[in-house]
Formats: sequence, structure tokens, C-alpha cells
Amino acid sequence: MHAAQRQRGDLVTPSSSDIAARRRAFRQLHASGCFVIPNPWDVGSARYLKSLGFKALATTSSGCAWSLGRADGDMSREQVLDHLREMVAATDLPVNADFESGFAADPQGIAESVRLAIETGVAGLSIEDSTGDAADPLLDIEMAVARIRAARHAIDKAGGDTLLVGRAENFFAGRPDLDDAVTRLKAYSEAGADCLYAPGIRTREQIEIVVAAVAPKPVNLLVGSASDLTMHDIAALGVRRVSVGGAMARAAWGGFMRAARGLAEKGRFDGFADAASGVELNGLFRT
Repeated sequence: MHAAQRQRGDLVTPSSSDIAARRRAFRQLHASGCFVIPNPWDVGSARYLKSLGFKALATTSSGCAWSLGRADGDMSREQVLDHLREMVAATDLPVNADFESGFAADPQGIAESVRLAIETGVAGLSIEDSTGDAADPLLDIEMAVARIRAARHAIDKAGGDTLLVGRAENFFAGRPDLDDAVTRLKAYSEAGADCLYAPGIRTREQIEIVVAAVAPKPVNLLVGSASDLTMHDIAALGVRRVSVGGAMARAAWGGFMRAARGLAEKGRFDGFADAASGVELNGLFRT
């Protein structure tokens, strides 16, 4: 084993040179074209996605929380950091961290959280601008920009190779104002965000407006439900990367819940009809 590597159970934490290579590869993925960055929620789902040939992965705060019997947003910073370390060690792919709102209110706290996230080995991380308060769901834009600047400074201080994603949460926070979302994304870009993200936009017109507003910087599009858009369509709109958030975790939960309800409510085993093959899973995970 490389001297710079250490064991985490049956996972091996990558060396600093491995992490640097992953971060370079991750930035290159954003330079041209359009790629999918799916969202696993544990080691097994990460390794399966790696086996399908995906080039990068992104964590999902909701998927991870549900796997621990918690609601999205109820995990502590230390729990999330530990999850990031586990996901970075799970495969040799770059990992983008769903880092929620940065686990801090003020810029100084954001800088400290980002420093800790960088130390886990992630190749990128996002900072949200929502407050969690339904009555006032979005941060004041000046404070939101200051938080992005603080994240940018922390990244630059650590070497500058971790990709920073600025998120405008308007459509997720119940304030679906595209003009305001665009204003925020442009401000986050100017404050140092490398990639911009407005989760919840869906129409071609919305996507085109966001892409044009922050060009030439890359845009992440969330496709978290069934969509008429294909990857070809999305690429033609100028999007650089596509994530699915908690959709894969919800799909897995959906299958589990249907099977469990069928057994509990009807005494039937029909829910196992589409179950994965144990032979296939063992073959995938056997070392």
C-alpha cells in the first residue's frame, strides 16, 4: 500500500497525488461537452455506478440521510464529512459533495466548513443559499455572495483545485423567480463559483436563459424525475453536467416500499419480481 494511503475498514483512503489527479480530471469534464454525474448514497451504490462507466459521482444529502433513518438536512457537519470520506474512498472517481448550506451562517464559518470538506478529498462541492425558514427561504444576496467568496478563499488557500458550485435555491425554496435566480447565479460566478446550479428549473427556456446568463462557465442541471428531455437535448441546450439528486435513492426506496407494503398489507411476494440478482451483486462486490 502507498505510504500516503491509509485503511478505512475495507476502504483505502486515496493518496494526495490520487486526489490531485481526480480533481484535474473533474475540471476537465467541465471544459467541454455534457456529462452525467449520478448521485449514489453509499459505498455499494457508488461502486455499481462506477461499474457502469460513469466518470464522476456526486453525493446526495437526502439519499444519505434516508439511509441513516434521518430526514434530509438533519445530519451534522461531522456526519456529512465522514460520509464524504467514505464516498471518496469507495471508488477512484472524482466526487462532488452536496455540502448543503455549508453548515454555517456567516462567511467565516463557511470558510472553515469548506476547509474541512476539502480535506476529505472531494473534487468539488456546492454551497446553497437557502435559509430553511419557510417565511424567508433565501439568504440576502449580499450575504450569499459573501459566503461564496469565503468558500472561494478557502479553496484557493488549500491549493485552488477543488471545484466550487454556486447554487440558487429559488425553485426548491418556494420562490420560483427565474430573474432573481439568474441575478444570484451571476453574482456567485463573479464571486468565484466555477459551476452554477439552479435546481428546479425544467423548461427549455429556463435552461437556455441560465446557460446564457453565466456563460462561459458550466451549468449543472438537475433531472430528478421523469423528463421528456434526453441527454442529447440537454447537451444541445448548452448544459455541461447533469445530476439526479436523490432520485436514484428514491427509486431504490420505491422498490423496497412497494415490496414491503405488498408483504405487510396483502401477504404477497410480487414485489420481488424485479429484484436484483444476488449472483450479479456478489460478482460485482466480491474482491
